[in-house]
Amino acid sequence: MDYDMLITVVVGNPKPDSRTLQLAVGLASLIEHGSEPRVVDLARYAHRIFEWPSEELSELNEAVAASDLVIFGSPTYKATYTGLLKGFLDRYPAAGLKDVCAIPVMTGANRTHAMGPEVNLRPLLVELGAIVPTRGLYFETPLMDRADVLLREWVAENAIGLEAIRAIAKAKAGAVAGGAR
Repeated sequence: MDYDMLITVVVGNPKPDSRTLQLAVGLASLIEHGSEPRVVDLARYAHRIFEWPSEELSELNEAVAASDLVIFGSPTYKATYTGLLKGFLDRYPAAGLKDVCAIPVMTGANRTHAMGPEVNLRPLLVELGAIVPTRGLYFETPLMDRADVLLREWVAENAIGLEAIRAIAKAKAGAVAGGAR
């Protein structure tokens, strides 16, 4: 029996409907063969990110933590991810993303910050308990017209890590179903 993973895309670009969001949603669609991911465009919640408590953001945090796979995306700002994404992730307690698979995605104007997803975003996700079995994706925004081809190449290069994500999702679903008996 096939298992459809619950994929969420969380993007910390301060511009709504950004190229970073388009790229992350495109990646999710390739990973789960055309299915629509849940989308959290943090630009739409910017006014509440630092509001404590916030029922709306608590519900978003819970929904993200209930996902099988979360693609966390950010443009490169000052050599790292945005404060908007950091503010959202700071709302999680220690191990708040325990057993959630994650893929760090960052965009930028050129290769200067190509290690950003690995050096900056991956450690934060791991600190929160996420499992990060693939390489992070860094995408140069001037290449958006080739996004489909470049995303397919990334998926092919990370096939083993993506299979691990599917296996983890199936195992979690089986554990939940087994515990419900």
